[in-house]
Amino acid sequence: MKNKLHFSLSFILMLTCYLSFAQTKSVSGTVKDDQGVPLPGVNIAIEGTTTGTQTDFDGNYNLSATEGAVLNFSYVGFKNQKVTVTSASTYNITLAASADELDEVLVVGYGTQSKRTLTDNIVKLTSEDISEVPVSNFQSALVGKAAGVQITQTNGKVDGGLNIRVRGATSISAGTQPLYVLDGIPLYNANESSNGAPTNPLLSISPNEIESIEVLKDASSAAIYGSRGANGVIIITTKTGKEGKSEFSVNISHGISEATNKRDWLNSSQYIELFREAALNSVSDGTFSDDAEAIAYIEDTFDGLANGTDWRNGAVDTDWQDLAFQNGSVSDADFSMSGGSAKTSIFFAGSLNETKGIIKGNALRRFNGRTNINHKFSDRFNIGMNLSYSRTDIDRIANDNAFVSPLQAIAQPAISPAYNEDGSPNSNTIYPNFLLQEENSFYKTIIRRVNGRTFGDYEILEGLKINGNFAYDLYYQTEDNFTGRNAPFQATNGEVFASSVNAENYIVSGFLTYDKQLGDFHTLGLTAGTELNETTRRYESVTANQFPSDDFTTVDGGADIVAGSGNRSQNAFFSLFARATYDYANKYLFKASIRRDGSSRFGENERYGVFPAFSAGWVISEEGFLQDSEVLTYLKLRGSWGKTGNADIGDFPSRYLFGAISYDQRPGISLSQPGNPDLTWETTTQTDYGIEFGFFNGRISGEIDYYHKNTDGLLFDVPLIPSSGAATLSSNIGELENKGVEFVLNTDNVQSENFQWSTSFNLAYNKNEILSLPNGNNDIVVGQNIQRVGENVNALYMLEYAGVDPANGDALYYINSENPDGSLNRETTNSANEANRVVVGNPFPEWYGGITNTINYHNIDLSFTFQGEFGASIYNGGGRFQSASADYFDNQTLDQYTDRWQNPGDITDVPQARLFGGNGTAQSTRYLDKSDFVRLRNATIGYTIPKETIEQYGLSSVRVYCTGVNLLTFTDYDGYDPEARSDAGGVGQSFYSAPPARTISLGLNVKF
Repeated sequence: MKNKLHFSLSFILMLTCYLSFAQTKSVSGTVKDDQGVPLPGVNIAIEGTTTGTQTDFDGNYNLSATEGAVLNFSYVGFKNQKVTVTSASTYNITLAASADELDEVLVVGYGTQSKRTLTDNIVKLTSEDISEVPVSNFQSALVGKAAGVQITQTNGKVDGGLNIRVRGATSISAGTQPLYVLDGIPLYNANESSNGAPTNPLLSISPNEIESIEVLKDASSAAIYGSRGANGVIIITTKTGKEGKSEFSVNISHGISEATNKRDWLNSSQYIELFREAALNSVSDGTFSDDAEAIAYIEDTFDGLANGTDWRNGAVDTDWQDLAFQNGSVSDADFSMSGGSAKTSIFFAGSLNETKGIIKGNALRRFNGRTNINHKFSDRFNIGMNLSYSRTDIDRIANDNAFVSPLQAIAQPAISPAYNEDGSPNSNTIYPNFLLQEENSFYKTIIRRVNGRTFGDYEILEGLKINGNFAYDLYYQTEDNFTGRNAPFQATNGEVFASSVNAENYIVSGFLTYDKQLGDFHTLGLTAGTELNETTRRYESVTANQFPSDDFTTVDGGADIVAGSGNRSQNAFFSLFARATYDYANKYLFKASIRRDGSSRFGENERYGVFPAFSAGWVISEEGFLQDSEVLTYLKLRGSWGKTGNADIGDFPSRYLFGAISYDQRPGISLSQPGNPDLTWETTTQTDYGIEFGFFNGRISGEIDYYHKNTDGLLFDVPLIPSSGAATLSSNIGELENKGVEFVLNTDNVQSENFQWSTSFNLAYNKNEILSLPNGNNDIVVGQNIQRVGENVNALYMLEYAGVDPANGDALYYINSENPDGSLNRETTNSANEANRVVVGNPFPEWYGGITNTINYHNIDLSFTFQGEFGASIYNGGGRFQSASADYFDNQTLDQYTDRWQNPGDITDVPQARLFGGNGTAQSTRYLDKSDFVRLRNATIGYTIPKETIEQYGLSSVRVYCTGVNLLTFTDYDGYDPEARSDAGGVGQSFYSAPPARTISLGLNVKF
């Protein structure tokens, strides 16, 4: 009996094992996207177990499973898919792309991460956000599309510099621009212009080669870049080839441009009437003895200005503004080829941009070429190369503060002819005629840039990779400025200035990455590495004059070499960095990073710094009480803290420097800069709290953030006593803060088969304040800007205009002296010398944002972006010449004629016209204006020809489109444009500054 029982139990056990073994089998297959491209790294998990695997580089997978088991396929950026195992052994899966932006893959420093599990504040813009926008630089295409990022081109010149502020200005004396990283390469981004107006070094990057742009805004995301992340980091990723059908794309567009706005100036008759009246009004203050003397003087002046023409009968009425502006144009042509096999993928692109500016004499021509190659040697070993070359030729004009700048022509009276009877420019004008400069000189800048990277990665163990990069960035710029003998201010038979700058940037990095899903609930990511970044710069220039004729335009044609200079400099950064991310059950998210930077720019006692960051997130919607909600389908709380630095202070600020001198024709050296071994970087500590939400499966989504940034150790040149032998010493003294709120809302308003409409809205508020300054918090005043504790950085500081005395037409100013109780004396005076300057405005907007709508109806697509800025003021430094109540002979804005005080009792803001009277011409809020505006930044409408129409010609897509930039502007600003600023100095100020261009282009995009 016992033997039978033992036999039965053994038989049942063997049968059970046999059945179990029979149901467990090997399951394999390939996972691809909906374009047929294999997907590496797809997670395949068997539901209810801890068993799982990932696809290899070719999208293949293999695992053991029993019949009836459910395989869950998941991959960032794609919808999850489940498959039940049946008798079949092969399951080839196609994953559909997810429209949910939470599944986006974001490029972060030295890696990528899913937005769903991100604990940082990063905004991503794709190629669709910047393509087909007719601008000469890719940064302008980002305006209004990234919360907390303010982008302003200095003025309407095609080569104009850009100011980009990520969550406000974090420095006073050091750089305020973000760090740009192109395919892992920190780019050289110094302004190398020699004519007083900045150029944009990143003009060399073509939008058609960009796949995505990520802006790292908080310290948790930027701290991995350590001492260079305080102003934010902009990561640019270029396009790559994909396995599958090769694609060839061609895009051609052409457009016309004009100034967004022109101002009203006096015509000849108005000019004559106003200045005749101004001369008569000056009799009472003793400028002239009687009316007859005044009339005689002013008519003699008119005779001279008219240059022999009959001003009494209106023979000349020159519109100098129209002469300064011109109708511009923008032409773009680019192509790209991409494709690949299971082993190799390639992307090749080329582009040409020709831009004729809206200001006479200003133009740009750029061509780019790029090749990106990736090759897989084995399942473990992958290498690649990125290489690009660009050349940008710029026809430049003088800076805004130069008399020969075209826009200063508006100062010329309308009674002055622009040309002589023989067609040559009139040289007998009150100010130099810019047409003489244009006809007899040129200023050409050429920027050549080579950018390349070789990289590779090897998988040592499953999930563990070693990565290596070597990158090279060459920025080579030449400037050639020829001024002929007939140009204004030229008395040496011509002059040539030629310069060149060569900046080479080397980057070597190596790092380990470990990414592993541990069971069903744990995901771990580790990164650790080192990086060396070395930059060398060489500059030289030479000036020659005395040319035999204007046919000789290079240095060797000059008889006299009158000046020359040259220098070399170098800096290096050596870094160690590490980052760890942990995700538990897609609910609890943690991240920590640290970077240790050493920089040759800082003192020997403070050469190394440590920049840590921590962040955490909680995906509340994954909890049981929200998991089944059909309304609130995504909710995440996150917070971060970290430190970043600012090293943008030049190469040798901490060193004792000596320069060569000549004494009695004998060489020597002298101290040119005292050293400071304790000099170090400015440090910004930032805290960020955010909430991300999604309703109705992503139909409505967005985020709200609050941040606080404190920058300590501000870099200042502190004055020294004269006996020290030097004027200043670079030191870390001062503190400021930025704090603000950002709001983002994305909605899919309509999603039907033939009609789709989505909206993206962002709004940001930033408050900037100086907390401490050197030398006992003393004010630092430069021109019309002040650094004062408790105020904004570079606050506007000037006399406060109080209008016009109705009794006599005098301009009035508030005295603004301090009363014993601390209040201000608000009495008025007609003497600017009796009034006191006060803080009157903020040069930076407090509120800024944008809204983008994207609409698709059948084959028609429409997108448009509005941007807005509020809270900033602009001081028109040229106003005391342009709107000066006929104080001197500059042509005047029309309001000086139409709104002027003429009789007792007149109520107006325009004082009585008085020649040489200085009536209201002091630098005051008379020339200060709010720059609030809303602008239709860009709009595009396109039509895609149906596929059945074009397939017979071997085409896969044909689209025609029309796009515009700066189409409409809604503002009360009285100047040219609320975004135009001076390129010759002064923060928040304009000075004969050109407005941006309004451009409308037609284009054609064809894909094979």
